[in-house]
Amino acid sequence: MKKFLASAVAMLLLGCTAAMAQLPSVTLKDINGKTINTEKISNGGKPFIISFFATWCHPCLRELTAISEVYPDWQDETGVKLIAVSIDQAQDAHKVKPLCDSKGFEYEVLLDVNNDLKRALGVNNIPHVFLFDGNGKRVYSHIGYKPGDENELYQKVKELVKKK
Repeated sequence: MKKFLASAVAMLLLGCTAAMAQLPSVTLKDINGKTINTEKISNGGKPFIISFFATWCHPCLRELTAISEVYPDWQDETGVKLIAVSIDQAQDAHKVKPLCDSKGFEYEVLLDVNNDLKRALGVNNIPHVFLFDGNGKRVYSHIGYKPGDENELYQKVKELVKKK
């Protein structure tokens, strides 16, 4: 009976993990006001990154800036796409576009002013980065930032592309 119960619990946990691994359906707006359903985010079968940030989060901005410096190379080599998701509250959402423009970020930027996607993905701290494979399955997650973390992320992207 114990073995059966342990197996049943393990299968239940695996099922929950698999269900949670896909990108949830949440409606957000981009920095130009266009409505986006996150369930529809894809990158033509190539990996994509979702990076949660806020305009007031210095480690977030250091991470996005570090990635920005190598992002064109990443795209050329792997086709990866980065989507930056701001968790700034509604009253501060107007700060996001000017900040991204001033930093020269070439990312798609979404506004999660109600923290719907943040909650759906279980984000508690930022920066928080998720890597999804070409099928939209979550394969990697990283919280926090220290210089060089972007290299680890890129290694994960290259491993995904190599597997294809």
